Amino acid sequence: MKLGDIFKISSGGTPDKKKKIYYENGTIPWIKTGDLKEKFVSNDVEQITLQGLNNCSAKLFPAGTVLVAMYGATIGACSILNYQASTNQACAAFLPNPQVLPDYLYYFLSSRKNLFIQNGVGGAQPNISATYLKTVPFKYVPIDVQIHIITVLDKLTTLISLRKQQLAKLDELVKARFVEMFGDPVNNSLGLPIFPMTEICSIIDGDRGKNYPKQEDFSEKGYCLFLNAKNVTSTGFLFEHCMFITKEKDCILNNGKLERGDVVLTTRGTLGNLAFYDNRIPYENVRINSGMVILRMKRKIVLEVFFIEQFKMQLQSIKKQIASGSAQPQLPVSAMDKIRIVLPPIEQQERFIFYTEKIKRTKLKIQQSIDKMELLKTSLMQQYFE
Repeated sequence: MKLGDIFKISSGGTPDKKKKIYYENGTIPWIKTGDLKEKFVSNDVEQITLQGLNNCSAKLFPAGTVLVAMYGATIGACSILNYQASTNQACAAFLPNPQVLPDYLYYFLSSRKNLFIQNGVGGAQPNISATYLKTVPFKYVPIDVQIHIITVLDKLTTLISLRKQQLAKLDELVKARFVEMFGDPVNNSLGLPIFPMTEICSIIDGDRGKNYPKQEDFSEKGYCLFLNAKNVTSTGFLFEHCMFITKEKDCILNNGKLERGDVVLTTRGTLGNLAFYDNRIPYENVRINSGMVILRMKRKIVLEVFFIEQFKMQLQSIKKQIASGSAQPQLPVSAMDKIRIVLPPIEQQERFIFYTEKIKRTKLKIQQSIDKMELLKTSLMQQYFE
């Protein structure tokens, strides 16, 4: 059968943002696609008032409703409501049906995320619709089989979550070690020497103007990797979705070519992500796009890993004090002289990096374990739902 044969699929709406009365002192949870991160929607979501609910197309959905993101970068993200809530228009809501357990539907929809992304239509904001979702084939099995599938996938999901918690605790260990050795970099609690960021590294922008690659210049294979926003994440480089340009196109670009030891910093949108282009990165020819810069350290006074860890600890303060823009936050190069970096002797930086390398080796083993479990989970979902 199709999803539309067995589920009532609805969506929500957004109260007028100009009317504070629709939001202030609200008591009704209002879910947006950015809230669809885990299996169950967090309780920490925006609230609207009853007046706001009644004056837009938003509706109250019961616990057990399964939500799917229909717009933009979040297409296919899904979560289960375990409390009564409303949503905006970007969430498709699958109302509860006694024939299908919400957890089974959640895992089924999760298994179809790539399909939803592929079938998204539109340009800058690709989307799917409730009408499209109704046509998606759905594999129905009896309740006892649903329970078995849920039990297996829940166990894997829990194990993956625990491993990710271990990674987060290791990151906290690195921060604690930094503070122990150098104090809090935000307020320089140990009174160490401070330098403007522009004095400890060269800041290199990417190419601009007529030579900048156009959409038709990119391909899935090529001579030079051209970094995009998805390649530079909060945890470093990620190469799942890569774009390449030819050697000929690379040769006419003047700026933005990476050298080993460079640090890449995102400066627009999701700003403040850092990635270290060391010898472990498998690509020899790499260029940045217009939403990032290259930081080339003066290695006699500052080491890359030390800088990266300190910058991450200062990031929230930097965003608050220096970043400009609201709809599209930016960290302009012209403002980077305002960023202050604590600079202990190079020998102390080296001792800190020695410690972080041991942590990294542990994190690598945990990440490999996560990757294996994610692969197993994907394989099982294919078996259960294909």
